[in-house]
Amino acid sequence: MKKETKILAIIVTIGTIAFLFFANQFFDGYKIRIMNLAAINIILALGLNIINGFAGQFSLGHAGFMAIGAYTGALLTLSPSAKQMNFFIDPIISPLANFQMGFLPAIIIAALVTAVFAFMIGVPVLRLKGDYLAIASLGFSEIIRVVLTNLQSLTNGSLGLKAIPSYINLFWSWGFAFLAIIFTFFLINSSYGRAFKAIREDEVAAEAMGINLFKHKIMAFVIGSSMAGVGGALFASLLTAIDPNIFKFALTFQILLMVVLGGMGSISGTIVSATIVTIMMEWLRIVESPMTIGSLTIPGISGMRMVIFSVLLMAVILFYPKGFMGTREITWDFIQEKINRLRKKGKNETLQKDEV
Repeated sequence: MKKETKILAIIVTIGTIAFLFFANQFFDGYKIRIMNLAAINIILALGLNIINGFAGQFSLGHAGFMAIGAYTGALLTLSPSAKQMNFFIDPIISPLANFQMGFLPAIIIAALVTAVFAFMIGVPVLRLKGDYLAIASLGFSEIIRVVLTNLQSLTNGSLGLKAIPSYINLFWSWGFAFLAIIFTFFLINSSYGRAFKAIREDEVAAEAMGINLFKHKIMAFVIGSSMAGVGGALFASLLTAIDPNIFKFALTFQILLMVVLGGMGSISGTIVSATIVTIMMEWLRIVESPMTIGSLTIPGISGMRMVIFSVLLMAVILFYPKGFMGTREITWDFIQEKINRLRKKGKNETLQKDEV
């Protein structure tokens, strides 16, 4: 890492930490909730970017792995009395009935359980490529959701889980987001990350260079999915109530949108995109509510937010096929390049005015 890049990273980190302390002190509950959600989305989007952006494997099963992490974290942190309240149709299986642990070990176990399921699913699925891989991973995600709906004595079925302890705050969520960012950075800049990129660019050439394709594909899939498990556990603690219907394909599409907009293969692009999309998803709730403009009354249309984001995604694909950042990162060189372009553009406009 260049010295300038290190300085930029330190400045951004210190600034973010200072902002978190300020927000925790002066922001209301609604704004803090959005910030928590933005941190969780950063973790989820980075995990999907490892699979789709860096390793080049088009997976659509992120919501399913998020569900595994959410249910694992919730079941491990729920108190025995809360479990008794939730499981009033069929009692919960005996090993979990009187078992409860802290938030941090529950998140770690959620990540490990998700990684195990990702490995079992990835072994057959990752032998496929392209559209077939996307369809198969989406199918497994739906299978996970259906299984969660029908395991009444373990997941409480379609009723879901309620009264989940809300341990999450800005320091929990952004602490894990920082860990995810640092981990992803060092992973992508290691020999494994270079192997991921080689597979993404050309599998035949990568294999000819001696890279074990299946080993690195399954590694990227398991790591990205376990990060989805961490995000799911944090998400369950934020909502305090979950059910299988939350983890539909629309959730995967939302995370994929963040990855595509920021850039498939850009860590900083994913961070910025996940933050902006999270804020816009809340701000655009206004289009789903009735609006009065003068004498004109426009009825609220449910789901209009996703329509707007779908249009936005199509526009990005048309004009920015690689996303706003592509595979680039925000560095001093990137910032200097943008400043120079703006200066050059300003000089050209000044010259044109002088000529006129």
